[in-house]
Amino acid sequence: MQLGKVPTIVGGVMAALAAVVVVSVSGCSGKDTKAENKPIEASAAAGMAAKSGDPVASETVALNDTQAKSIEIGPAGERTFSQQRTAVGSIDFNENLAVQVFAPYQGKIIKAYAEIGDEVVKGATLYTIDSPDLVQAESTLIAAAGVYDLTTAALKRAKELYETQGLAQKDFQQAVSDQQTADAALKAGHDAVRVFGKSEAEISEIVSKHRIDSSLVVPSPITGKVTARFAQPGLLVQPGNAPAPYTIADVSTMWMIANVTESDSPLFHAGQEAKVRVVAFPDHDFEGKISVIGATVDPNLHTVTVRSQVSDPKHELRSGMLANFVIRTGDPIATVAIPLDGVAREGDGTMSVWVTTDRHHFTKHTVKLGLQQDGFDQVLSGLHTGELVVTKGAILLSNMLNAPPED
Repeated sequence: MQLGKVPTIVGGVMAALAAVVVVSVSGCSGKDTKAENKPIEASAAAGMAAKSGDPVASETVALNDTQAKSIEIGPAGERTFSQQRTAVGSIDFNENLAVQVFAPYQGKIIKAYAEIGDEVVKGATLYTIDSPDLVQAESTLIAAAGVYDLTTAALKRAKELYETQGLAQKDFQQAVSDQQTADAALKAGHDAVRVFGKSEAEISEIVSKHRIDSSLVVPSPITGKVTARFAQPGLLVQPGNAPAPYTIADVSTMWMIANVTESDSPLFHAGQEAKVRVVAFPDHDFEGKISVIGATVDPNLHTVTVRSQVSDPKHELRSGMLANFVIRTGDPIATVAIPLDGVAREGDGTMSVWVTTDRHHFTKHTVKLGLQQDGFDQVLSGLHTGELVVTKGAILLSNMLNAPPED
């Protein structure tokens, strides 16, 4: 190759490259200008923001008209929130008004009269037992009555003889002493039988007819409902030997036993009014008051037991029912509020809402929430009353913002 031809070749290459550049530029200038007027879609905006590294743009999402129809927008309003706490627990009998009815003496049950769930009044017969102790007491009473009659007659004769000087003074005094001893024994026998629940009329009949009745009646000590029954004919029962043949509870009041979180426990105290609701009666609130706050914290769950005494005049509650209570812990407060669907939980645990001014461009605001009542969240900070905010579909916008950028 001759050196004189080199500039000519280089010049040709440069001319060709220039032609390619011109063609490329002319092709770019011919793109569709209508595409530039389309609303920026959320995923594209998020991708552009991510590539540019702009911290403000990364918190903004833009929607076109079609996408905007999938959300709801409204002004942030103010609502009144009740300062209250809730807890879940269960209904139980008021153990302070429940009595285990043991037999006062050993014996075999003859007949049981009441069934579980029966309403009984104080003094009503629950069951009867065949009591050997009652037989012994009645035998002693009959014997004492016989001795009393004998000594009374002997004293009468001795007195007549003593008055006619037909009896020595010491013999008269002995007759008086014997009669007094017999009288005391009769009274003791009488009281011993009455302890078994026998009436005066029944005791008089036992004495007059010399008839022993071994049937011992065990009555209900209170008015209430039979909550447990283990009595059955032939069962040998002893005083204090569990289980008791019957358990009776006054069900005009019941207990609700619930566990509250350790952090909420300082808000509760005895005497606070409680509204209790059970699954069986979802539209009815039972009135109650906190009666006991637990003295210890569960080491595993870190909860504290709270017991409420609930009024149940119609006897609608049953032991074991699942229930929840609401306790008012302070005066109502009015603050900014937003519907639950207007709040999105982010991956880092923060809560956010989306604010807009033109209903197409949305900016994420991190907010701090408080109470949650009646489908609304209380907003403590990060949002002001009147700001136009997404009320439904906040999660959709958060997902768009966090979507990976398109290639």
